[in-house]
This record gives sequence, C-alpha cells and structure tokens, in this order.
Amino acid sequence: MNSQFKKGVLDMCVLAVLEDKDSYGYDLADSLSRMIQLADGTVYPILRKMASEGYVTTYLKESQNGPPRKYYHITPEGKKKLEGDRKEWREFAEAVDKLIGGIS
Repeated sequence: MNSQFKKGVLDMCVLAVLEDKDSYGYDLADSLSRMIQLADGTVYPILRKMASEGYVTTYLKESQNGPPRKYYHITPEGKKKLEGDRKEWREFAEAVDKLIGGIS
C-alpha cells in the first residue's frame, strides 16, 4: 500500500484500536499490522505525539514476562478526535470513490 495513504490515517487507526481496549505499544503495533503493513517502530512516535496532545494517557502494568509494560488509554479528548476524524474520513473516502468510479 502507498505509504502516503497510510500516513494520513494511522493516528485515527491507533485511536480506533485503543477505543476497544487499552494496549501496550508492541501489542498495538501487532494489531495494526494484521490489517495494514507497517514498518517496525512506526507506532511509537505516533503514541508519543498523541500523549503530548492529550489524546492518550499511559500507565504501567506488571508483566509476567519481564518488566512492567507501558499501556496506552484513549482519553475523552482522544474519543472526540476519533469521532471527528471518522466523520472526515468517511466524507473524504466517499468523495474519492466518486472521483475514481467506486460509487455512483
């Protein structure tokens, strides 16, 4: 898939995964990579940016397999952003589909 397509929607995809459940970075990246081909390390800068913007918070949780893991949790602000992004994405995707002949 074209990397430019992915860059525009990865933030929204990360928030969508976190909407379902809190997750630690590797697990989140694994969930996304099952649907979208991602380069290693792609998700971590997005998570840092979202934390600094207040869309996610973090907490440590003990792990049976080593040190505690940093989990990410979507905030109310993150849920609002996701809702707005979904609306914009649907409008954009519909317009593009019309332009390229996908929807009449």
